[in-house]
Amino acid sequence: MELDDDLVQELRDRLSREGGSLRKALNSALRKGLYDSGRQSQPAPYRCPSVHMGMLVSPGIDLDKALALAAALEDAETAGELERRK
Repeated sequence: MELDDDLVQELRDRLSREGGSLRKALNSALRKGLYDSGRQSQPAPYRCPSVHMGMLVSPGIDLDKALALAAALEDAETAGELERRK
């Protein structure tokens, strides 16, 4: 069995910092990799925070209901056009 040169160098660098034998460091790294790869960590559930949309634009119009707001604005514009035609 052969190890990649970069892995061997990383193990030797770690050994020079921490001490110990190449065999122990290699066994420790393999154990950690094997044991950790078998554990499936559950991601945190997605949370979508709610935000207050502000006060009512006018009585009966809620900003959470965009279609109602658009309809009310369109009605007001139509009424304004009819008034200008008179």
